[in-house]
Amino acid sequence: MMRSGELVDTSVLSCPKADKHSTGGIGDKVSLILAPLVACCGVAVPMLSGRGLGITGGTLDKLESIPGYRTGLSIDEFLRILADVGCSIMGQTATLAPADKKLYALRDVTATVPSIPLISASIMSKKLAEGMDALVLDVKCGSGAFMKDQDQARELARTMVEVGARMGKGMAALITDMDQPLGCTAGNALEVRETLDALNGEGPDDLMQITLALAGEMLVLTGRAPDLQTATTLLQAQLDSGAALRTFVEMVAAHGGDVDWIADPALLPTAPIQEPYPARSSGFVHRVDAEAVGKACMLLGAGRRRVEDDINHAVGISDLVKIGQTVAQGDPLLVIHAADQASLQQARRLLDDGIVVEPTPIAARPLILERLTPEAAPA
Repeated sequence: MMRSGELVDTSVLSCPKADKHSTGGIGDKVSLILAPLVACCGVAVPMLSGRGLGITGGTLDKLESIPGYRTGLSIDEFLRILADVGCSIMGQTATLAPADKKLYALRDVTATVPSIPLISASIMSKKLAEGMDALVLDVKCGSGAFMKDQDQARELARTMVEVGARMGKGMAALITDMDQPLGCTAGNALEVRETLDALNGEGPDDLMQITLALAGEMLVLTGRAPDLQTATTLLQAQLDSGAALRTFVEMVAAHGGDVDWIADPALLPTAPIQEPYPARSSGFVHRVDAEAVGKACMLLGAGRRRVEDDINHAVGISDLVKIGQTVAQGDPLLVIHAADQASLQQARRLLDDGIVVEPTPIAARPLILERLTPEAAPA
């Protein structure tokens, strides 16, 4: 499948090349932070991403909420931005792994979309065609993930790690929690705003923990750091100095995007209705169901049911509470950003069952559930 089309020749880049792939979730804007952050450390990040489908958000949709940002580049443009900036996030071209599209159409009508070998082949054929030296996988697990239980997620992670290792690539995988959304926003322009917060050193703890863990793996695999602790220190320095934000701005500009919104985020698409969703009782947040939040965002217009559907970049959910947080009756649990009253009410009904407040304390489960390397994969 990888060799069914064009392969990106990254040999023109003198530095190591690495990428990150997520199996998809709700509020997952990690790529937007991670790509410029890792590029600051001397690693080129060639990232071919996709659009959202169903409740799963898409990196390209988030970036296209930035006025002017072009995701449809030629391979030559892609390589030029990588050489100049150090990172580039674009859409898959028709010439990269074209067999994947044909096979996916067959999977769709033969009820084999959930097949782990076929999922692995689909993901890895496209990633290997990028010409990277190392790949880190973020395999989501939980209500808002494709893999609902940890055993399934582990099998998928091990299969992809093994495939990459056999192709001579540095590989690592993290199985991460997706029972609740990542960060405090879900919805395209809202997640871009949160990306800006993160690059300014003000990102939510869970989002930053996952981002730094995945980025750290990339630095270790490419030899830019001897261990994960050193890698984390190096990455934090890029955030603190503003280097990661500057690289992000350079990438957006290189893709034709307007960068005025960096100084004034209000220039991003904004929904006409922004309504808080209040807690009906006091207590502790026991559940913020990622699947319910994802479905609510899709009803609002942030997602698409079919590939050809249009989306509204402005709508979604912000200011999400987290599991374990204390709230008082009437406190906002989140803010719904809607285009009209009808979609607002539909989203509210979905969230009624998705967010649960109880009188007893509860601890959220760990964000990183497992770490897998080629040594842990089957021979």
